[in-house]
Amino acid sequence: MREFIDQLRKNGKLVEVTEPVSKVFEAPRIAKKTPGPVLFHDIDGNKAIMNVLGSRDELATMFGVDKDKIIKKLSEVSPDGEVVIVKNSPTMEVIEDEVDLTKLPIMTHFEKDAGPYLTAGVVVTEYEGVMNAAIHRLLVVDKTRLAARLVAPRHSYVMHKKASDKGEKLPVAIVLGADPTVTFASTTRVPAGKEFNYAAALRGKPVELFECSNGIKVPHAEIVLEGYIDPVERVDEGPFVDITGTYDLVRKEPVIHITRILHRKDPIYHGILPAGPEHLLMMGVPYEPRIFNAVSEVTTVKNVVLTEGGCCYLHAVVQIEKQTEGDGKNAIMAAFAAHTSLKHVVVVDDDIDIFDLHDVEFAIATRVKGDMDVMIIPNVRGSSLDPRGAPDGTTTKMGIDATKVLKEAQNFERAKMPE
Repeated sequence: MREFIDQLRKNGKLVEVTEPVSKVFEAPRIAKKTPGPVLFHDIDGNKAIMNVLGSRDELATMFGVDKDKIIKKLSEVSPDGEVVIVKNSPTMEVIEDEVDLTKLPIMTHFEKDAGPYLTAGVVVTEYEGVMNAAIHRLLVVDKTRLAARLVAPRHSYVMHKKASDKGEKLPVAIVLGADPTVTFASTTRVPAGKEFNYAAALRGKPVELFECSNGIKVPHAEIVLEGYIDPVERVDEGPFVDITGTYDLVRKEPVIHITRILHRKDPIYHGILPAGPEHLLMMGVPYEPRIFNAVSEVTTVKNVVLTEGGCCYLHAVVQIEKQTEGDGKNAIMAAFAAHTSLKHVVVVDDDIDIFDLHDVEFAIATRVKGDMDVMIIPNVRGSSLDPRGAPDGTTTKMGIDATKVLKEAQNFERAKMPE
């Protein structure tokens, strides 16, 4: 994390706030107004950073590629990087057995939030010899307890259910301020237990892990919270603002008891602004290579983007090199199969810039005939985060084939001026 912050500073991409600010509303408000990474030097005497990966520019910097090559790189990386176990870590510079979560700059973001939320904590669990690392939103209940939103049927939920069915505590370690590549990898769907291997492959060098006192192995970070998920105890979790910028439901969720805190001297806390650009990119970008690879099975795919206006989750634009009539609709079906939460998808030709929504709208305006090029798929599984969906998550999906009719290609030629 510190190396990445230094790189942002050298590139002139880091905004630094030196005056004291409050962790209740004020720091999140500043982050929302700041286009890019912002480092706070004094939140109740603590340091914190937000918007670490607040745009595709930061992602491109992290991966060492041009912005429009991010998805191609991600689609080609296999989760087979090297993970190395080490005995020591700078994370262990300070060890606190007396736990008080209120001393950390954990922020309250919006007026109806249930309280302060950890938003960038990578929750690392292990059960029956299988490890999982994933970001979950974590509500601060009191000085030693967090409420964790565990979504069925994802891996953390399944592991906790297996442990709780046997009346067993599930050991966890919550990682804050790891290498951003590690944090990003934890949001990606990879084979079970391969998150850190995937991070190593993205980094191009091994990821080092050290063992916590409860047996969980974690990467070097600014802060690590050790503890366990209680097999029985549940509390109200929410309201909380999710990717749509609307409040999610209040639910009974499992409780994590924090038993120990490890951190570097003068640690830098990492917070993700709910519904902010980093939240959207971390949620959406990992799905783009899945869509890319799925569409590549049915036609020649050039690029994919989950748009910011679509919360980087519900709307996709897929760029293809059309070979035959029907490729557009096949691409639509492949995209929906690859990302089941996807609600609307637009398929365009390779002369359309998918990062320019004016260009995408031009394709819809000039290449779509509603009765032939729009697919409506009713009563299918969508996203529980969609406020327009049914309580059980079902919705209606729409695909738009905004590609040229091949045999009439001359009618769609875009005029060019010679140099």
